[in-house]
Amino acid sequence: MYENIKEPDRRIARDAISVWRLANLLGHLLVLIVIAVLLVLDYKLDWYNWVSYVLWICLGVDWISAIWSVGIEPVLIQKYWRYGIDEEFVKLRHGRWIAHHQLIPMTKVQYVGLKQGPLFRRFDLYTLSIGTMGSKHDIPAIPKEEALALRDEIATLAKVKEVED
Repeated sequence: MYENIKEPDRRIARDAISVWRLANLLGHLLVLIVIAVLLVLDYKLDWYNWVSYVLWICLGVDWISAIWSVGIEPVLIQKYWRYGIDEEFVKLRHGRWIAHHQLIPMTKVQYVGLKQGPLFRRFDLYTLSIGTMGSKHDIPAIPKEEALALRDEIATLAKVKEVED
């Protein structure tokens, strides 16, 4: 029926790397502050020795996790995320080690929306959400103009009615 479905070729924005690095860094700094407070309390209140060991191990694990999630992971996500849109399908592909390939038929699309958090707002990026009967699919980190155009294009191709507020 569909023998020649093209692979998706459009990339998400390069600014996504900075957004994800900043978000992950803030999360790791919060964990670092909590562990530091607990270490100070351990020193002042003379808790059991094993508590100190556990806290130092948690600190080491957080540092290793920070190296991955701040330094390496955002680059890989941006490098391997692809999406494409044609008259029949929305095509999504992401992941390097565990590759996810998704085809969303336009006839199954029920809604299309845009989402923008505080960090995405700073970089003028949006997440495009595509809803079907059983699931929701997101395309992260799309520049504003492209996101608005994609939303309108998918809504037109899927014949989604926009609700007036």
